[in-house]
Amino acid sequence: MSALLDDRDNSKLETAALVCLFCFIAVLQISIAASGILLTLTIGLWVALLVSGHERPTAPPFFGALLLYAAATLVSVLFSLDPTISLIDSRELLLFLVVPLVYRLARHEHAETVATIIITVGAASAVFGVVQYGILEYDNLGQRPTGTMGHYMTYSGLLVLVIGLAGARILFDRRERSWSALVMPALLVALTLTLTRSYWIGAGAALALLLVLKDLRLLAVVPVLAALVLAMAPPQVTTRIYSAFDLQDPTVRDRFAMARAGLRIIQNHPLTGVGPDMVQEVYPEYRDANAVQENNPHLHNVPLHIAAERGLPALVVWLGFLVLVVGGLVKRLRTDGFHALSAAGLAAVVGMLAGGLFEYNFGDSEFLMLFLVLITLPHAAQNRLPNTSA
Repeated sequence: MSALLDDRDNSKLETAALVCLFCFIAVLQISIAASGILLTLTIGLWVALLVSGHERPTAPPFFGALLLYAAATLVSVLFSLDPTISLIDSRELLLFLVVPLVYRLARHEHAETVATIIITVGAASAVFGVVQYGILEYDNLGQRPTGTMGHYMTYSGLLVLVIGLAGARILFDRRERSWSALVMPALLVALTLTLTRSYWIGAGAALALLLVLKDLRLLAVVPVLAALVLAMAPPQVTTRIYSAFDLQDPTVRDRFAMARAGLRIIQNHPLTGVGPDMVQEVYPEYRDANAVQENNPHLHNVPLHIAAERGLPALVVWLGFLVLVVGGLVKRLRTDGFHALSAAGLAAVVGMLAGGLFEYNFGDSEFLMLFLVLITLPHAAQNRLPNTSA
């Protein structure tokens, strides 16, 4: 009788935790405050579920490298120019708990439900962004579509991840492709209207990867699509595209200037960096003569910023983490039945890396959480039974 009651209690906990997870996933693209509250609640229920079921926490193989990266970050905090500020900034490491959380709760068919929620909310956000551009006149570099996010870069980054997921379903999932195909135009139009060149590149790289994974011959459609975009895009978009090739464009010049400043920071602080959230404090000292901005909170390049902020060893660990992620996803793409989720995870990695050459997206909380969800889902889909111990 006692065992039966325990099973019922665990079932209720499981249901409550799963509902909280779905709600967290749903608001992730809407509100950072609400997603933070729901993530905290879901973590609490997840811990209670582990304790009541005598389970050991489990995670995909890449999570060990992510923990090692967190350890390298804490080492950089110890040697930071201001350890207090760096420690406060390092609270984002707690977001890594998204990985074991999703791995445990979004098992098997629930992984597909999470993917559907992400695409549906992303579509609604995309429509809102188009409305901002067309009706509210968020149509210039001073005021761009942001969806419900606080910044257009965050909004654009989230759209790239959703586009990768929707594209993967269109190409690899016959059962789920209709809804993704229906909303894909809205996602692409919304991203285009943000005027965010770095994430145009990210989305292009992610979609190109998906085409290669499906059939290399499909790459032939890329030049046709590019020509259509140039022919149909509004002047603000075409001007923005051409500016990417103008070395005198202020933002292009500043990206090169930030890269040179970052290399000088790394040269002076190779092992532990200057500490999390310290780049903006030292940037004026290392600022390049050709820089446009007086100061920058980050270096607009993920590998460069990690090395400057946390040291070269942390960068090596981070790259190792990505190698494990890609290796695991490629293996699952070849062997299991959740091809769309695995392809979406790979698209997320490529989109993050391509966009991350021009933006520190790995340090953006909303982007990071959705990225971690997408690279964990393929593993969660095969995680059918909890790991229990007496």
